[in-house]
Amino acid sequence: MSNPQEELLPPSAEDDELTLPRASINKIIKELVPTVRVANESRELILNCCSEFIHLISSEANEVCNMRNKKTINAEHVLEALERLGFHDYKQEAEAVLHDCKEVAAKRRRQSTRLENLGIPEEELLRQQQELFAKAREEQAREEQQQWVSMQAAAMVQRQPQADGSIASKPSEDDEDEDDDDY
Repeated sequence: MSNPQEELLPPSAEDDELTLPRASINKIIKELVPTVRVANESRELILNCCSEFIHLISSEANEVCNMRNKKTINAEHVLEALERLGFHDYKQEAEAVLHDCKEVAAKRRRQSTRLENLGIPEEELLRQQQELFAKAREEQAREEQQQWVSMQAAAMVQRQPQADGSIASKPSEDDEDEDDDDY
């Protein structure tokens, strides 16, 4: 039989990973009973009880999960574990907390979308996008037209009519290179 005092001692380094943060437990105690001083032994006992409770619930939820041939423990498994272990009052509170958590998560998802953050209806954004696309197409068509006109003007300069009616082409750079090869 183990010594009750040993059970109150902090867990060893290897078990320390399986406990809750002491600061969090202390904060919870302070919030629940702000005017009461709680001895260190009592804090350790509360910490151990919390860890044991979590272990008990998670083990039972794991059994529920395995019975249903699932690989991931979800909220329904935890709620059923609370029921099976006789924590009916906790189950109702847990359901309320789960509902609140789902609402907060949904609100965060809604707030995270950029469209909703802009405050502009989606139809208006679509109209603005179509307008920008139309302007971009017009600009591109103007640039292509200017390039075509420039190419036509360059072609006209290269082929200027001579006084005798023939069309003289401007020598290209390649033609000039041929003359350089004669020594």
